[in-house]
Amino acid sequence: MCMSWCKGHGRLASSRSSVFPLCVANSSKEADVDTTMHRRDALRRMAMGGLGAAAMPAWVSKLRGVAHAHAEARAQVSEGSELKVFTPHQNETVIALSELIIPQTDTAGAKAAQVNVFIDTVLEDADGAEREAFLGGLGWMDERSQELFGAKFIEAAPNQQTALLTIVSSESNHSLFDRVGVEFFQALKELTVTGYYTSEIGMREELDNDGSVYFDDDPGCRHPEHQGEATSQNGGGR
Repeated sequence: MCMSWCKGHGRLASSRSSVFPLCVANSSKEADVDTTMHRRDALRRMAMGGLGAAAMPAWVSKLRGVAHAHAEARAQVSEGSELKVFTPHQNETVIALSELIIPQTDTAGAKAAQVNVFIDTVLEDADGAEREAFLGGLGWMDERSQELFGAKFIEAAPNQQTALLTIVSSESNHSLFDRVGVEFFQALKELTVTGYYTSEIGMREELDNDGSVYFDDDPGCRHPEHQGEATSQNGGGR
């Protein structure tokens, strides 16, 4: 999977020597459920590989914390889930932006994982200041796109969208003029990666053909009947 706009995160650990089976499920249905069971481990690895808290604006760091709290217990979002925060236009813009961060290639992208619904849920539970900062940044993307290309972001040509993302994702961009967009992109990237890799689709994309997941230590099994095994193998509870 190509993650063009997600510098600093990378994928979960992927060396063959670190592959551990999730567990032996009792049915194919259970096997599907298993793909959602190890979000805490994914979040820990994303935190280690992502932007350090010191490099983030305070509101981005707070929003990231809300996202991680949601993701640890994230339930599968249903198709057509009702949006609580986004307007239809804001939602379409978030879908377009998140899909540019994690595009569909030979594997599913952010849109298929309904990252937009995850972000909407996070914003619903976030403090008003963080919510408004995110929505303000989202609006800035439209304003900047309008200034540069004469069209809102989702109406701009693909190469124009890419050009604007290049501006806000550049680590060397310290322009006060672009500060709102740069901070917004940091927040969007954090929420997109967290939402994707803790979704059912995102977790399944980390599975190889023999039903194992790429981790650098054994995350254990969450089946109730296997909890004793997981505890003894991991040297105690999490």
